[in-house]
Amino acid sequence: MNELVFVDSNILIYSQDADAGDKRERAIESLKPLWAAGTGRVSVQVLQEFHVNATRKLTNPVSLATAREVIHVYGEWVKVQTNVATVIRASELAELAQLSFWDGLIIASAEQAGATRLYSEDFNEGQTIAGIKIINPLTASFIKSV
Repeated sequence: MNELVFVDSNILIYSQDADAGDKRERAIESLKPLWAAGTGRVSVQVLQEFHVNATRKLTNPVSLATAREVIHVYGEWVKVQTNVATVIRASELAELAQLSFWDGLIIASAEQAGATRLYSEDFNEGQTIAGIKIINPLTASFIKSV
């Protein structure tokens, strides 16, 4: 069985950012195998962060219609819902790993989804938190390993 991979919002954002150059291509290439294998996972938080950042913070923001379409497509990767236990676990992880609460919620959601890997640019690559290995798929070394 293939390992489940939780994808952070920054990877989805880069995949839609027309100005991201190589990062856009790397983000797209890192997502393709997850679609093919059915092993990608996200949370509603990731989709919310995607919407806000992709429509407001990019130099050339994506349209609201495009953001909704991306959310609709990646919504298939939401397999578990955030609940009170997820929020409590996020707080514990934030304290233990010295993360922001929001980053703790990403790890807690990945854990809840059964992921063993997290694709993100925002964490320390190679670090393992709660049994989840952090991987930055935007690096040249990642692309060579795929």
